[in-house]
Amino acid sequence: MKIVLLSGGSGKRLWPLSNESRSKQFLKVLKNADGERESMVQRVWGQISNAGLREHAYIATSKPQVEMIHSQLGSEIEVIVEPERRDTFPAIALAAAYLYSVQGVSLNETVVVMPVDPYVDESFFHKTKELDRVLNESGADLALMGVKPSYPSEKYGYIVPDINAHADQNFVGVHSFREKPREEEAAAMIEQAALWNCGVFAFKLDFLINILIANEYPIQYDEMLKQYGRLPKNSFDYEIVEKSNHIVALSYEGDWKDLGTWNTLTEEIETPLIGKGIICNSSNNTHVINELDIPITLLNLSNVIVAASPDGILVSDKSSSPLIKEIMKHSDQRPMYEERRWGRYRVLDYLKYPDGNEVLTKRICITSGQNLSYQYHQLRNEVWTVVSGHGEMVLNGRRFEVKAGDVLVITKDSKHSLRAETDMDIIEVQTGTELIEEDIVRLAFKWDEILEICSA
Repeated sequence: MKIVLLSGGSGKRLWPLSNESRSKQFLKVLKNADGERESMVQRVWGQISNAGLREHAYIATSKPQVEMIHSQLGSEIEVIVEPERRDTFPAIALAAAYLYSVQGVSLNETVVVMPVDPYVDESFFHKTKELDRVLNESGADLALMGVKPSYPSEKYGYIVPDINAHADQNFVGVHSFREKPREEEAAAMIEQAALWNCGVFAFKLDFLINILIANEYPIQYDEMLKQYGRLPKNSFDYEIVEKSNHIVALSYEGDWKDLGTWNTLTEEIETPLIGKGIICNSSNNTHVINELDIPITLLNLSNVIVAASPDGILVSDKSSSPLIKEIMKHSDQRPMYEERRWGRYRVLDYLKYPDGNEVLTKRICITSGQNLSYQYHQLRNEVWTVVSGHGEMVLNGRRFEVKAGDVLVITKDSKHSLRAETDMDIIEVQTGTELIEEDIVRLAFKWDEILEICSA
């Protein structure tokens, strides 16, 4: 059995902490067993490892999230990267082509697909192991896992069972699906043993490979990457699930939550204040999450979320916080904070002058033992001021030590990299006419490879 975790999201539902590269699953606001802060993806990955599924798991994601995944889970994580965002059907089709043509997975192998960020107990992942058996026993095209509802929610989709199919088995046939019904409709469906649709489904690899062949889509991974834009920009639910004739569902009776909005996420945040600030004691069910260096003071406001990051500040009644996705859907603001495999950076200031010149100031934090890629820029010059720590610099093939107080001038087309021997803080000032993250030509990633290039 193989597991494909879908890591998507545009970063709008938990703005301003989430953005294009740091979607909700990467926010470190939960606590692990040791009391340390962790993200949803770190929590899930730990649970998958504990369930003995780590070596069978892959993460399907978009380019902007790759660095964040490597930063939080490690560089050895198997990642399947979409060349562009095209919804869940293309992403899963790409993963299937990767498993088939690159990994050599058997066509009879069960593939389980699920979101990367469910808030569940570890038993949830042990339950997913049963989907392989359910597929074999039922002969179904798809086996879903649904959650037994604890109340008639209007926020979730429902799996409506066919009570006459597989009645003597520990799984049920699926009659239909219902998306976000009214409360009274949900209550009626629950009476008919309907399940919450948690987005977990399984199929034999040949099921999807044969669909790709029938629609004349490539099944070789390299060719799929080239023709990715041909695939319909549609969800797997609409493109595959709703067109399938034989579907069964397995019931999970444990806790399950989708922490996709501020009001649901804050239910699982143990402390009302994260970061600098003060909350008056008369403020009930209120949370302040502050990533800025300036304090936030909140007086006599209940049922409120205040979230502040370099991307912006949100002040909202918790019940209204889901509206932020719609309000921000047309925003194309560049991310002001990102985590990378080597550390993180934060934008401190940005100016654009009437003559078209731009100035961008960043604070870059490089973790001890990590290094930047060997790279150059075509559109900008940079000046680095080392604030703390020390390391080794490579500039146009020349190696030398750098330490706190050093100032480095990196002109356009200069090849450069830096390896931190201790944690390093650097203030970087970029100047040019177009300051974009895409203005990077990477020549090598690993430090050994970089030194080989320099010595050659």
